[in-house]
Amino acid sequence: MLNQPTTTYSGRVFRVLVFPGGTEVGLEINAALRDCKDVELYSAGLKVSNHAPFVFGQHFEIPSIHQSGWTDALNDLLRRLKIDYIFPAFDDVMVALARNSDLIKAKLVASPLDTCLVTRSKSQTYVALRGEVSVPKVYSSSAAVDRFPVFVKPDRGQGSQNTHLVNDPEHLAVVLRQDPTGLILEYLPGKEYTVDCFSDRNSGLLFCSGRERTRTRNGISVSSRGVIAPIFRDFALAISKKLTFHGAWFFQLKADVEGRLKLLEIGPRIAGAMALHRVLGVNFPLLSLYEQERLPLKIMVNTIEVSIDRALVNRYESNLQFSAVYVDLDDTLIFKGKVNTKLVRFLYQCINKEIKLILLTRHALEIDQTLHHHRLSGIFDEIVRVPPRPTCKSEYILQKDAILIDDSFSERYDAMSKLGLATFDCSMLEMLMDDRA
Repeated sequence: MLNQPTTTYSGRVFRVLVFPGGTEVGLEINAALRDCKDVELYSAGLKVSNHAPFVFGQHFEIPSIHQSGWTDALNDLLRRLKIDYIFPAFDDVMVALARNSDLIKAKLVASPLDTCLVTRSKSQTYVALRGEVSVPKVYSSSAAVDRFPVFVKPDRGQGSQNTHLVNDPEHLAVVLRQDPTGLILEYLPGKEYTVDCFSDRNSGLLFCSGRERTRTRNGISVSSRGVIAPIFRDFALAISKKLTFHGAWFFQLKADVEGRLKLLEIGPRIAGAMALHRVLGVNFPLLSLYEQERLPLKIMVNTIEVSIDRALVNRYESNLQFSAVYVDLDDTLIFKGKVNTKLVRFLYQCINKEIKLILLTRHALEIDQTLHHHRLSGIFDEIVRVPPRPTCKSEYILQKDAILIDDSFSERYDAMSKLGLATFDCSMLEMLMDDRA
């Protein structure tokens, strides 16, 4: 772990609830904390389809923050799970938790309420920071617009929801009829950056580093590269003089027509693409927990040039149950002379769950020697050598509640038709993976 408190750790385990766990923010908090020995991780969210149950070991359904009695329901869960800290993973949830922090029966990993309220509103953010940093020009009305195009966005919003690039007065009138409260801003056509920061309430700004948003989807950065520029720190110091931050935060900048960077927004929370700095050593969620504990902190960063590209990940839920796995060797576990690392990952997942592993093979060479050569010795509970064809592997599958993984269609077909087993080739393995923390 590259982020450590400078004092010796006491051995305490923090019980942490991420709420809501299925957002991009929640998934990044999961990725950052799931392998930390001092964190026990839980998730909560609305009773709606979301990704949290696929990555959190324990996920719970609770009411919306807009429903009456939500604090009572949340507190019941916090007491039941003996939660120490709650991580807000959505802007409105962060504000609601900060407003009700005196009622919530766990500590909140967040900045002070005033900071949360100001940063939730873009107009309040610009008012608070105008004169300290460059902010976009805000037009008071459509009549005040002296230059097109302009950009219209909600005062309180996230991603690119309900944003509009407007090229003429007629289009602006249509947009404002749909939402009269929309902010009319100067259009910033240049490069866009997110600057990830970490502040300690005693020591001030401890970390500040940028990433260029090279590709976005629905307002979410899906491709970024690390960028170092002194102006990022200038912005960060100016912002942190006006607003108080406890732990991780970020801000976004975009260049105007003359290339001058201007502040778009500030987020006093974890951002999904903070993963770029996490893999270099800056574990923002873990550091934020340590900051809440008031531990003296030290940050160490690997000096590696890195970029991040994010894409859709497939995870599956099924009714498949099995207590044994039969695995082929040639062209399955060993493919083109190399170890199939995806299959090995699944095999160790089975070992952790105490599922029996049987190697079922016609391998022509000495099996133990081949496994030793590929550093696979000791994985299997049993090794079964199958005679040459026409003998079928299904004749050697003795456990009924088993699955077969084999590259051969004929072997899979025979096992399915004769024994009723679920069978898989290596293109199907992703359905078997369990990524829950």
